[in-house]
Amino acid sequence: MMQNVILKKSNKQISGTVNLTGSKSECNRALVIEALSNGKVKVENVSDAADAVLLAGILRSAVGSDQLAAVHGPSTIDHGPQTVDIGPAGTAMRFLTAYFAIQDNEVILTGSQRMKERPIGILVDALRELGAHIDYEEKERYPPIKLKGSFGQQTSKISIKGNISSQYITALLLIAARLPFGLELHIEGELTSRPYVEMTLAMLETAGIQHQWLDNVISITNQEFTTTSIHVEPDWSAASYWYAIAALADQADLFLTGLTPYSLQGDSVITEIMANFGITSQFKDGGVQLIRENKPFSHKIFDLKECPDLAQTIIVVCAALGHEAAFTGLETLKIKETDRILALQTELAKMGVKLIENNEVYQLDCSGKFIPDRMFINTYHDHRMAMAFAPLALIIPQLEFENGPVVDKSYPAFWTDLAKLGFEVQEVEG
Repeated sequence: MMQNVILKKSNKQISGTVNLTGSKSECNRALVIEALSNGKVKVENVSDAADAVLLAGILRSAVGSDQLAAVHGPSTIDHGPQTVDIGPAGTAMRFLTAYFAIQDNEVILTGSQRMKERPIGILVDALRELGAHIDYEEKERYPPIKLKGSFGQQTSKISIKGNISSQYITALLLIAARLPFGLELHIEGELTSRPYVEMTLAMLETAGIQHQWLDNVISITNQEFTTTSIHVEPDWSAASYWYAIAALADQADLFLTGLTPYSLQGDSVITEIMANFGITSQFKDGGVQLIRENKPFSHKIFDLKECPDLAQTIIVVCAALGHEAAFTGLETLKIKETDRILALQTELAKMGVKLIENNEVYQLDCSGKFIPDRMFINTYHDHRMAMAFAPLALIIPQLEFENGPVVDKSYPAFWTDLAKLGFEVQEVEG
């Protein structure tokens, strides 16, 4: 039976030091680069997030099999396609689709039931156009998919919509230097989550892969990786939950180790966003100190197009404080681990708050807000739903979270870190 978590906080003061795991976003990119580099690139500070651990195991197993084949020759026994199950790891599904598309072995890539409901067609179309052989095993344009190997590049120029998922674009960019003719990627329309694409290109540059980005075209030629190591930064997405806790506290003095103001991660913008809630960020002593100051709230519209993973955190903070803010740039939230818009609307309703959509603008209505004595949080198999709602323990006497281990996907130590800083954390049978 799944373990639920009951969370309480006896006062509204928070202080202490938090050591964050490595960034899942950076780590997943670094692991694919490592696998494509034929041993030239090594990854340091690998994240202990479940998604990153899973991806690392799959890639290192795949690379090991390739190395054995190079030494001993391909097996003469036809064992059929290898099945790779990535569970709920959406990033792994996108990145591995591109990675296995250019390998010689035949692979069936599958995942959880929710993963089978998350579209992959745009990426598959692009890879097929490049020369990949990919079939759908069940529903057209959705996982599971069969990647048949025998890649033969047909073109170097492809187009892809920019407003669906930056992970499709990143998946293509990661393999670009390994394509015989390179890649000229035309991005159609407005690019969602641009910082994630910039992160990918910066990490490729660290590994020796150069690019050109002119207007809406990114070009990467066929080229070799250089011998180097990639150090994964601590996770700014994980840091955002501590910013939210500071924002809901009466007094806060938190130190998050390892974070710098010069990050590849787009979610480092949380420092600017949370300044609207009176949280100052002082970078010193190898980390960042968060101080809570009393400050009137003035920011009413948040454009989260470039940092959608912060959306749940910021929306819940605004709801808790009764700030009727508006939000844009949330289009991709409906195809994440769950429909995050619907999930937010459902859970916020438990404290009388409405999140109303009007032509892709989302407005909080806090006119019916109340503070219940207890609140049960459904997590929808979504790690960010659990962690975004956890700061409410500072204003609601008791929270119970369905499926506490869901946080393992990106921040396995989350509940432990809360306990270290004075929260009461109790596991109960779900």
